[in-house]
Amino acid sequence: MGKLRQTALILGEGPTEFFYFKSLCDVFKRLTIKPDYPKHTNIKELEAKIAEGVEIGYNHIFCIIDMDTKDKEPEHSQYHKLKVKYAKPIDKPKKGIYCEVEFFETHRCTELFFLYYFRYTSRPYETQEPLLKDLNQCVEYQKTVEFFIKTKGPHSYFERNGGSLEKAVAHANRSIDEKQKSSRDYTYSELGRLIEKLGSI
Repeated sequence: MGKLRQTALILGEGPTEFFYFKSLCDVFKRLTIKPDYPKHTNIKELEAKIAEGVEIGYNHIFCIIDMDTKDKEPEHSQYHKLKVKYAKPIDKPKKGIYCEVEFFETHRCTELFFLYYFRYTSRPYETQEPLLKDLNQCVEYQKTVEFFIKTKGPHSYFERNGGSLEKAVAHANRSIDEKQKSSRDYTYSELGRLIEKLGSI
C-alpha cells in the first residue's frame, strides 16, 4: 500500500525556509523534498499544513521553527501543544498513512544556520538585526524573495561564496551540544540534525 519512494514535506514559517530547502533539492536527489509554508505565520496555519501533508501521504513532515516568535504567549503554549500532538508517528494502515512529524528549532531564526556556513558563534542576539549584520560580514544577504531568486537559491550561493554545508552542520551540532551542557536557551540550531536526517532517509 505505502509508497516505495521516501517523501518529505518541509514546512518553514516563511519564504526564507522555502527557498533554502528548495535549493537543497540538488543535494538530496533520492528524496522528494517539497518545501512549503503557511501564508500567515501562526501555529493554527502550521497545524493545518501538517494535517494537509499527512492526508496527502508524506512519510516525513519536518517543521522548521524560528524560536524568536515562540518565547511569548500565546505562541509558546500553542507550539508546545502542537509538539505534544505529533510526538508519536501517525499510523493509519487502513488509509495507507504512516507519517512522522518532527520539529527542528533555531534561535533566533534560520539565518543563524546560514551564518554557520561561514563561522561559529554562541553570541546572544536580542533581535534579528545584529544576526543579519554578522551574516553580512561573511556574505551579502538580504531577507527578500527578490534576493533569493537573483542568487538562484541560498545553499549554492553560500557555497559559491566560501561557505560550506558540512561546516554549517558541524557548527549547528556544536551549538546543540553546548546548549545541552550549559542549559543556554539561545543561539542554537537543530537544522544540522535535520540535514543529517535528510541524508540518511
